[in-house]
Amino acid sequence: MTEVILHIYDVTNSGSEKTNSTIMQINKIFKDGMGIGGIFHSAIQVYGDDEWSFGFCEQGTGVFSCPPSQNPMYTYREHIVLGTTEFSIFKVNQILRELSREWPGHTYDLLSRNCNHFCDEFCERLGVSKPPGWVNRFANAGDAAVEVAETTAVRFRQAKTEIVSASKVAYRFLLGAASHINVPADSPGNLNRGTPRFQAAWFKNLIKPGEKPSSSTEVHKDTDGVPKPETKPETQGDAEVLLRQKQQSDM
Repeated sequence: MTEVILHIYDVTNSGSEKTNSTIMQINKIFKDGMGIGGIFHSAIQVYGDDEWSFGFCEQGTGVFSCPPSQNPMYTYREHIVLGTTEFSIFKVNQILRELSREWPGHTYDLLSRNCNHFCDEFCERLGVSKPPGWVNRFANAGDAAVEVAETTAVRFRQAKTEIVSASKVAYRFLLGAASHINVPADSPGNLNRGTPRFQAAWFKNLIKPGEKPSSSTEVHKDTDGVPKPETKPETQGDAEVLLRQKQQSDM
């Protein structure tokens, strides 16, 4: 049984004094002044005179150790006791060997898989409290923003696909409607199909809005009683010709 200690550093390894000074100011304002968080490096000390953390490397494990509060890459800030682990030193060493295999250096990511994420998992396996949220809040906020952006992009692509599909369906519908325009109303294919003929007429009027409807016809009976269609006169001149013919037959 032993204490588990979290060591926290200000991240001042940029190689630029101006950038390092800016980071220190950010941490001072957002952590010390507002209690929100900052840009920090963290490591865990348990059993012995080493702290354990995680960083980037091209080959091999990213898990490494150094004397507590002595990491030369950063500026030491403070330490927090997270609790007491019930595990033996043998079990802790076994956990560290497992983490070394599971956390290769090339998988390091500033937002989603950094040293603070490693400390979270290490503490969880040790059975103690995780580091306080402010230690990794900036990275978590950035990771959440990336996730939201990716989700939005996926939904946009899905919506775009649905719009294209709907457009194709609408095109096929209009194409099918147009194919009914010139089909005779009494053809066998149109029996009991009032709705398609209505759609075809609607589509025809839609694409030819200036076209006048054809003349209507009326049915009358001749002297022999047989129904015969008669076309209504279209012009005044045709009407006068029919009137003179009737007058001559009455004489």
